[in-house]
Amino acid sequence: MKNLCPCCGGFFDPNKLKSKLEELNLQSASNDLWEDQERAKNILRQKSETESELSRFEQAESKFSDLKEMLELAEAENETELIAETEQQLQDLASYMQVYQLECFFSGEADQNSCYLEVHSGAGGTEAQDWAQMLLRMYFRWAESHKYGIEILEESEGEEAGIKSATLKITGAKAYGWLKSESGIHRLVRISPFDSNARRHTSFASVWVYPVVDDAITVEINESDLRIDTYRASGAGGQHVNKTDSAVRITHIPTGIVVQCQTDRSQHRNRAIAYDMLKSRLYELELRKREEDKNQDVKNEIGWGHQIRSYVMQPYQMVKDLRTNFEKGNVSAILDGEIDDFLRASISAKVTKDDGAK
Repeated sequence: MKNLCPCCGGFFDPNKLKSKLEELNLQSASNDLWEDQERAKNILRQKSETESELSRFEQAESKFSDLKEMLELAEAENETELIAETEQQLQDLASYMQVYQLECFFSGEADQNSCYLEVHSGAGGTEAQDWAQMLLRMYFRWAESHKYGIEILEESEGEEAGIKSATLKITGAKAYGWLKSESGIHRLVRISPFDSNARRHTSFASVWVYPVVDDAITVEINESDLRIDTYRASGAGGQHVNKTDSAVRITHIPTGIVVQCQTDRSQHRNRAIAYDMLKSRLYELELRKREEDKNQDVKNEIGWGHQIRSYVMQPYQMVKDLRTNFEKGNVSAILDGEIDDFLRASISAKVTKDDGAK
């Protein structure tokens, strides 16, 4: 198996990773480890990540060796069915390693973390709100297919259909690394199901992805900078309707960032979750400030001229990412969560851009 994983100086180097793990083991065993708690948390986080990466590579390498040996035996015995089965497993392993190779580029401070994902409808009423709900479902299905944990923290329903906004918490390793390039304006062109004249409509919705802040990351928030509002959470009617102002909205006055949560019947629980979301948003804001291409990721007006991806259902079928020019024709499958090719294209494009800037 070729060790062509572009990390650790350009290629995956197991020996270098083993040396790093040995050094981290020594540091974690030090008697004075917890004298500096932030440093200790960072060391233990790096140790866990390094162990995971090394184990993942060694398992793949072992599987490749076993499959190679099996293929040689099958060919020697002319076992055509076994040959075909083994070749398919080798192709599956190659696809797995391509994904692994891309994940080696996840070098950002929070790329290993879980994430929050917000969807907001643009101008256009029911059309835009329906489109926002379609996007929410797309990301929900993607997260399900990758075995990520999913929690709906907030959802504001549209007047007739769809949603005005919603926030998901997607829990699992590297969720932010995979999804962070989805932040931006998404444009839909289709024959409107809400137009009795069957005319073609263009709708916009924004997506905003930011990392979940773990204990290894410290974010300072001045309580005097916050405005905290409570309101009645939306939900099912009848006996299930929420009769208390349990939903919480927090506004960070200096930045204008607004987060809200209504997932729990407890106002205190919703406030704690919203506070964690605010910490994550402020941390993500600081990350963007450090990036050279920060202007490309800033939230813009949800409309013409700012979209990152177009989903055209009429007069032809095509989804095109306007940053990478990557496109695919099966719109239904993509809206059903099959967005991996777009995510990979975005990551590869960023790697190429960063290499060119060096």
